[in-house]
Amino acid sequence: MKKYILISIILMLSINALAIEIPFTTSDRDRLIRVETKLDELDKRFEQIDKRFEQIDRRFEQINKRFEQIMTFMWMLVVVFVGIISVTIGFAFWDRRTMIRPFEVKIKALEDTDSKLIDVLRNLSKEDMKLAEVLRGFGLL
Repeated sequence: MKKYILISIILMLSINALAIEIPFTTSDRDRLIRVETKLDELDKRFEQIDKRFEQIDRRFEQINKRFEQIMTFMWMLVVVFVGIISVTIGFAFWDRRTMIRPFEVKIKALEDTDSKLIDVLRNLSKEDMKLAEVLRGFGLL
């Protein structure tokens, strides 16, 4: 039992020894002031960094707007180019059709004349045997 009392007394004394209050000295106060000033400087630097990031964000937004403008302009150029190509191809088709049409009319007239001439020669070949032989030779009878 004496052991327990002795151990409890030793424990109480050690706890009292640990609980001794350490006084706050001027060097501690100076150190604390230096830490606070460094923290203030860090806060100012972080604010500057935040401002710089905001400037960079604004610049990126400006670049994005400019890129959108360039893309819009490129699409306009593509549309104009496709329009010019379409008009050129349309004009070429129209020109060919209008150029060929007079030849088609002339060929149609010549075909009509040829068919009439062959009909006349067939009618004459009924009376003239020599003409009939010539027409048979060319495969017209």
